[in-house]
Amino acid sequence: MMGRIKKYTKNKVTNRNVYKFTHSNSEDMLPGDLNRSPDESFFRKSIANKVLVFIDDGFLSKLSKFFGDGEYIKLHRKRFAKFVSKKEGFNCEKTFLYTVATFQSANPNKLEIKRKEGYDIFKNLLIKDGIIFREGRCQRLKINNKFIYKQKAVDVLLVMDLMNVYINYPKIILISSDSDFVPIIKDLKNKGIKVILWTFFDKKRDTNFSRSNDLIKSVNKYVKLTKEDFINANSEAENER
Repeated sequence: MMGRIKKYTKNKVTNRNVYKFTHSNSEDMLPGDLNRSPDESFFRKSIANKVLVFIDDGFLSKLSKFFGDGEYIKLHRKRFAKFVSKKEGFNCEKTFLYTVATFQSANPNKLEIKRKEGYDIFKNLLIKDGIIFREGRCQRLKINNKFIYKQKAVDVLLVMDLMNVYINYPKIILISSDSDFVPIIKDLKNKGIKVILWTFFDKKRDTNFSRSNDLIKSVNKYVKLTKEDFINANSEAENER
């Protein structure tokens, strides 16, 4: 006879009561509830080969133009996330993308309207693909009679998501080159989350891709993106059709 059953604890994943035999001394026995739903160990195994991908789209767009010698290399974001995940030996579970809408003045001109229409098409396609779309704000500043455009709140949105998802996933892939993410990366690592960085840096002067040693050192692993990665990701996407 195995003995009575008593309430053991609360399962954090299923939010169900977990029960255990009072007379069992087996260290191999895993707690389970009366409805036989799996405990935490099952969920950890089920996501062992899955990864979340976080894309700083401002960085990715800038890099595609750099690799394209001034012309943007067309890139399907979801398939690119799957390509990067596959290279790391994982399946992409979810993709988060961070960007800003095109600037719109109080009385937008034809060019602003056209850019907004193109942006809305881009945004709707990504959402339709199942990408978790995060949108910051575009700020326009006038300095020395020239307009300067800056992203606002994008980094904050990314950090907020990183803080919220670490509980359920043991690893993430970050596509960025921003050293502002170093503190949250260190925090994730302290919580046992593996952070893999796909980035780019250039030793040449007068480029937008300077190397951040703090960022490189903060992650578990980093990979330097190449033009071939863009081309191969597109090729794989074509083969999937």
